[in-house]
Amino acid sequence: MPDGPPSTIRIRVRMTARPIDEPHRVSSQLELLFDLTFVIAVAAATEQFAHTIAEGHAGSGLVAFLQVFFAIWWAWMNFTWFASSYDTDDVAYRLLTMVQMAGVLVLAAGVTAAADHQDYRTVTIGYVIMRLALVVQWLRASVEDPERRRTARRYAVGISIVQLGWLLRLVLADTGVLTDSTLLVAAFVVLAIGELAVPRWAERTASTNWHPHHIAERYGLFTIILLGETVLAGTNAVRRALDATHVNAALITVAACALVLVFALWWLYFLHPAGPGLEGRRERSYHWGYGHYGIFAALAALGAGLEVAVEQTGHELHISATAVGYAVAVPVAVFIGLLWIVHSLIAERAVVHLGIASAAIAIILLLPLTTPALGPTTVLALMTATCVALVGVASWRGALRQ
Repeated sequence: MPDGPPSTIRIRVRMTARPIDEPHRVSSQLELLFDLTFVIAVAAATEQFAHTIAEGHAGSGLVAFLQVFFAIWWAWMNFTWFASSYDTDDVAYRLLTMVQMAGVLVLAAGVTAAADHQDYRTVTIGYVIMRLALVVQWLRASVEDPERRRTARRYAVGISIVQLGWLLRLVLADTGVLTDSTLLVAAFVVLAIGELAVPRWAERTASTNWHPHHIAERYGLFTIILLGETVLAGTNAVRRALDATHVNAALITVAACALVLVFALWWLYFLHPAGPGLEGRRERSYHWGYGHYGIFAALAALGAGLEVAVEQTGHELHISATAVGYAVAVPVAVFIGLLWIVHSLIAERAVVHLGIASAAIAIILLLPLTTPALGPTTVLALMTATCVALVGVASWRGALRQ
């Protein structure tokens, strides 16, 4: 930890690797402020995805949503792991973090254009701003931390090359060379794989000193942000429904189920702390960290699904009630499945047995098919009850092992 009282503004602190066993390592105030900008970006992506689902364009909306959310998640994740290793909290570090925050806001401003018109100019510019600011951070680390100089340089070079690829994709799209949606998605997949490959390539020379408990806390905080966005999406939908119609039993039931469902997913995620597992199995951190893309995206998509479910109680939508049920069921099933996978990577024993998790996923995915007979409100209530039962079984199993 840098010397000096916590209240002192440090003009410059040498950027050296922080200890991986540093006691009482928690998120800094700057990291928490940084996260707030992602609240705006996630809210924009979720709201736009909900709109496309309600309009009957869930397929194309999902493609745009996953691309935008990848940019949000990857930029957040790279900052988080870098900060876990090299957070100096001096003036230069704070200013470069502010530049990354500005990039997040630019990205958020371009979400609507990306979803409606496949116009990724603003999103790409915002993303590149974030990434180039991180490149400067890595270059600084390469100068001030000789032991990991090659690793830091590899990060800087690798990130820079991929950013040129994103800019080239943007130029080709603007000039009409790359206009087919399939080719745009293919280019995205290739560049995303390039982004994911940079850390594995860079750390082949020497690993960075990320703190396992700090990383676990940071991921937990981002999970809470996404759960909060889900609650916000549902609340906004309830407010609009109240403005358009009177209170009815269906609206109250859906709103209550949304709250209980979010609480159940929160309970499942934090049922077992990830810090000790990451500490004992650092070599599995890539899979654990990368697996959270699906977990985080599922939580954000759930917010969109719940928003549509609430809207359905007040007026007719362009999609069937069964489709609305799947807008909730699919994100919940993906969340449960991926949570089991990432937890099993770092834990000696899974808190939720594979058979129990699989049964819950199967029930949740089959329930929307019963919508014509049971009604959308009852189906949502049964999905919520399934998640509550899963929490109960997992908690009981965890208590038996203590």
